[in-house]
Amino acid sequence: MKIVFMGTPEFAEASLQKLLETDHQIVGVFTQPDKPKGRGYKLVAPPVKELALAHNIPVFQPQKMRDGTALDILQELQPDLIAVVAYGKILPKEILELPRYGCINVHGSLLPKYRGAGPIQWSVINGESVTGVTTMYMGEGLDTGDMILKKETPIGENETYGELHDRLKEIGAQALVETIELIEQGKAPREVQDNSLSSYAPMLDKQIARLDFTKDAQTLHNLIRGLSPWPVAHTTVDGKLLKVHRAVLASGKGQPGEVVDSKKFIVACKEGALELLEVQLEGGKRMKGEDFLRGRKPKKLGE
Repeated sequence: MKIVFMGTPEFAEASLQKLLETDHQIVGVFTQPDKPKGRGYKLVAPPVKELALAHNIPVFQPQKMRDGTALDILQELQPDLIAVVAYGKILPKEILELPRYGCINVHGSLLPKYRGAGPIQWSVINGESVTGVTTMYMGEGLDTGDMILKKETPIGENETYGELHDRLKEIGAQALVETIELIEQGKAPREVQDNSLSSYAPMLDKQIARLDFTKDAQTLHNLIRGLSPWPVAHTTVDGKLLKVHRAVLASGKGQPGEVVDSKKFIVACKEGALELLEVQLEGGKRMKGEDFLRGRKPKKLGE
């Protein structure tokens, strides 16, 4: 089958790698334009682009998908199928209708829950115990297309977004290959989503990263996990920003934000307590919570 792959970050790179291990012909890869990063604002290629170029696959990086440029390219490539994984751009109707087998997508949640840009993060932040990936036929709505396959996986009690992301990208890659096989055989199921069960997972920003210790420990624990490795939950200590990369539920009582154990860095919440395992003071390095406390005796966080 002739396939055009559209994707950008590491999550998509795993799917492209899996496709390259099959007998399908990847006739082109679409990915987001290179972006400046670091202090020197040097242009950096997306992971999907680097992988495609390493395999001599033509790479296309259109700024827009609705000005006809992308459509012209696709009409020349004549793919049987377009596979989309975390591309970051919305496809117009004329592109969705172009391939013989349509356009399919790998989404990082069990649809219809967590449609949108941040499904993995929000499943952790909201304290879900189970998540997964869904493959679907793409429509004009946001993650509203008919579902093909679902793959479930439990979320660990202390699992971070980063750790879950790395597991789901491999599960998603396998689901994509299986989905394409079913489509090619004419055996792909098609299940309409129940919109009454849908929820939205917007893109994250740093606004939600501040830890409010007047909330219960479980809520804050989920937030810390869901924001690791980015944008990272934070609080303040003695007027300085303190990032909290990792924490676990702990025993302890006190006023919200009070440091109730000076050796293990246990902080009281409205209900329960958290042990801060890995922290980073502004301008400093990431370190264990107990190492941070050596030579310091903070009484309360968030002030």
